[in-house]
Parts: sequence; C-alpha cells; structure tokens
Amino acid sequence: MKVGFVGLGAMGASMARNIAGAGYLDCVWNRTSMRAQDLASDLKVLVVDSLAELASRVDVIVCCVSADRDVIEVVDGLRPGLKAGAIVVDTSTVSSDTAEKVRKVLVEVGVTFLDCPVSGGVEGARNASLAMMVGGEAGDLDKVRPVLEAMGKQIVHMGPVGAGQATKAVNQIMAAGINQAVSEALAFGRSQGLPMDKLIKVVSAGAAGNWF
Repeated sequence: MKVGFVGLGAMGASMARNIAGAGYLDCVWNRTSMRAQDLASDLKVLVVDSLAELASRVDVIVCCVSADRDVIEVVDGLRPGLKAGAIVVDTSTVSSDTAEKVRKVLVEVGVTFLDCPVSGGVEGARNASLAMMVGGEAGDLDKVRPVLEAMGKQIVHMGPVGAGQATKAVNQIMAAGINQAVSEALAFGRSQGLPMDKLIKVVSAGAAGNWF
C-alpha cells in the first residue's frame, strides 16, 4: 500500500513522518514547497510537483489542511490524477457538509472517502497517539487501518461520511468549555492571592485535573 501525504504543517509533518516509519509513505506535497523538500529529504521519499501527480502514484491519500476551502481545493487538484479504487482520508477539521460534498465529487471518479478528523494536538501527532474519529464505509476503514495505526492509538468508526466531523465538533465544544472553565478558575485563584504553581499542582492531582 503506497501513501501520499498532503499538508505538512505542525501536525501533518509528524503524521507523515510516522507513516514513513511504518513503511507506507511514497510521496508528499505541500503548498510551501520548501517544507516538503526538507521533510522528503529527511524521510527519503519523493516530493511531487502537483497534487495530480501525487494521486497518480498512490493507493491512499492522507490530507491534513486548515480549512474547508483548502480541502475542496486539494480534492480538485487531486482529481485529474486519481485512480479508481483509491481512498482519500481527510484528517482536517471541517464541516460535515464539506465532507459530504467531497464524497460526492470523489465517487464520480470511483474513489472512496473517509472523513477522519483527529484529536491530540501536536504532541499526539508527534507521538502517534492521536484519537481518530472516522466517517465512511467500514470496509474502507479496514483497508487503511494499518496506515491510521501508524498515526493514532484510538481509531473509532463513527458511521457514514460526515459522522467523523460531527464527532470532532463534539470534541471541540467540550475542549472550548474546559478551556473557559480552567481559565476562569485560575483567574479566580490569582484574584485570591494564591500561589499559582502550588494551586495548579494540587488541583491537577484531584477531580479537576485535565489535559488542558
């Protein structure tokens, strides 16, 4: 199974590195070509000149970009080179509607799609410990599971295309609430004149302890 990776940002670069370590990575593409050149040189894989070239070389394409419009632009770029039977795995955080739009575009050329947003941050990407929320056909997930296992520890099939992104939305709502609660609580602690290093140490060891 040959994999091409698109999007080599803070998380994508580490994810691509882990796929390479598992022996699946064939080539990479990034909007900023110098970043792709540096990583490819380190990993001893190919840098392609275009998304279409990447698509023509591989069986699985993993995408990690920033926004809905970026995902759509990547798929448009891949489309001329896509081979029937290929699988596109999008690990970006976008809307369920965008995931369904991409699925419809790809099915027209005989390519299947998994929306597979991830959680765990840069550290999780680096340590291959991401949580992966997958929407799409279970059979397609089974085919690419070895690739996903190179990047994550928790890989869960949530339902049809769009379900992965809906699950990530739940995750984001929770994370935002935790962020706000922790910030408000620490501001209160500071207003009470408490030693913040000791405060954080003791509450982290109890029921209020959390990753954020």
